[in-house]
Amino acid sequence: MKNIISKISLILLLTFAFNFIIIDDVNAQCPMCKMSAESNLKDGGTAGKGLNKGILYLFAAPYLMIGGLAFMYFKHRKNDDVEDENI
Repeated sequence: MKNIISKISLILLLTFAFNFIIIDDVNAQCPMCKMSAESNLKDGGTAGKGLNKGILYLFAAPYLMIGGLAFMYFKHRKNDDVEDENI
């Protein structure tokens, strides 16, 4: 059981690490937002960079929530297994 949890944890950790390594290379913007951000950057503004980072932040939120739920599930499942052995 611990071996499976270790493998799942390692996969999740590598997935998150990979996402944060390539975070600056990703352009996660719709065409309208991209045009607006590019015109702002040409005028010397920095709104485009903040917009892109905000989109990537919102993209990571569901993964963190699912990871938290999976952690709680496995933590409580471990406690249930210990109680079943005592019965």
